[in-house]
Amino acid sequence: MTAKVYSSTVLGLDAVTIEVESDIINGLPATVVVGLPDTAVQESRERIRSAVKNSEFEYPQTRIAINLAPADVQKNGSHFDVPVALAILLAARQINFTSERKLFVGELSLDGSIRSVPGILAIAMHAKHSGFKEVFVPATNAAEAALVESLTVYPVKNFKQLVNHLEGRSHIEAKESLSDQSSYANIDPVVDMKDIAGQEPAKRALEIASAGLHNVLLHGPPGSGKTLLARALAGILPNLVQSEALELTKIYSIAGKLKGSVITSRPVRSPHHTTSHVALVGGGSVPRPGEITLAHRGILFLDEFPEFSRHVLEALRQPLEDGVVTVARAKNTLTFPAKFMLVAALNPCPCGYLNDVTERCHCSLGEVGRYQKKISGPLIDRIDLHVEVPRLPFEKIMHTTVSENSLTIKERVERARALQYQRLGSGKTNSEMSIVDIKQFCKLDSTSHDLLKQAAKQYALSGRSIHRVLKVARTIADLENSENIIVQHLAEALQYRPKTE
Repeated sequence: MTAKVYSSTVLGLDAVTIEVESDIINGLPATVVVGLPDTAVQESRERIRSAVKNSEFEYPQTRIAINLAPADVQKNGSHFDVPVALAILLAARQINFTSERKLFVGELSLDGSIRSVPGILAIAMHAKHSGFKEVFVPATNAAEAALVESLTVYPVKNFKQLVNHLEGRSHIEAKESLSDQSSYANIDPVVDMKDIAGQEPAKRALEIASAGLHNVLLHGPPGSGKTLLARALAGILPNLVQSEALELTKIYSIAGKLKGSVITSRPVRSPHHTTSHVALVGGGSVPRPGEITLAHRGILFLDEFPEFSRHVLEALRQPLEDGVVTVARAKNTLTFPAKFMLVAALNPCPCGYLNDVTERCHCSLGEVGRYQKKISGPLIDRIDLHVEVPRLPFEKIMHTTVSENSLTIKERVERARALQYQRLGSGKTNSEMSIVDIKQFCKLDSTSHDLLKQAAKQYALSGRSIHRVLKVARTIADLENSENIIVQHLAEALQYRPKTE
């Protein structure tokens, strides 16, 4: 007798339905799994055998064929344990239930308990869109699956409890939906802007960057406060809306990095400069999101920017331009979202004291040139705001001054974001404006046009640089609640371009 149970697997950031078919065949005892299973799926045979026996069922002592369809899709992970075990017992006529419109995922322990698995939110979203009404997930994953509306989610603790529920001997209480929250507050910042002495121009630049999701390059001598400013940046980012929180939760769940049931604050990723290309961009034999996707809707902070491998840095060019990263492999091509704010920090030279007023630079001209050439022109061109962070004198550091706190700055950032969402559509910021959007929303008067023309000629601005200047000017205008870009907004945007242009 054959039996069929439904499950799902994740490919990239999306899930697909997998039909788990089982057939009892005359022959020597053996369990054969076909349908492109990976090692984790192949090893499930021993886990399932022990779990079935320890759940007070009899594992069939005959030949069992398990087919995971469609056969041309790679099956990865341990979450097929539960549906395979159910299919085997259905085929052996030890249990009886209707599997239609029911989807099962979960890893079995040897004692029959069910362990959590990654990617539950993506699977639950797919289940809803594919017409499934009930999803049976590990109890520890139930809160995550319950973020999907109009889907009955059953938290399952062990295999015997699941079978008893399916056959009507007991009832598992469905998890209540958690999808009624419209916004999520960020966690308290590690560093508040008011606690950073001086550096008002840099704080202003970070406010503009947060409002429009613009990329920032902080450069200055060691100890000037570049890393401190980057840490404080998280405190002025706007709160996540529900759609963004679900999108991030889905990413972190698939990556196996989800703590709790939902992501509530914008991510801040800070990989070390020894990070590999695959770790930053994503990939692997089973492609997984990299750091730039984990920083989606948040911050990717790269300290000691030139110390990263040039091969790694050049991989940022396409994601910075398109907001996505495409990972191509022989079997398939996957696309991950990558709309992040790049915040990079660098010293002016290897020793860090080039043009410093208090310390002498010990680098030769050749060393300085090689150090600065580690970052290519096209990558520099994709950074909107270049900010000088000078060394502060002792008196400035120790003098107590009243400065704006992060909450006050954040309120202005959120008002500017609201204007952008109203103008461009929900979730779209000024940094994502297309050429058509720029022509429509970044119109200049004659004075501003002449200023931009003069700057483009003097600094040899590329077409991309001109567009990025206009985007930054539009953000500055939004912070000032101005309907039009005026010459002051454009002048401020131009001062953030690198002086070498």
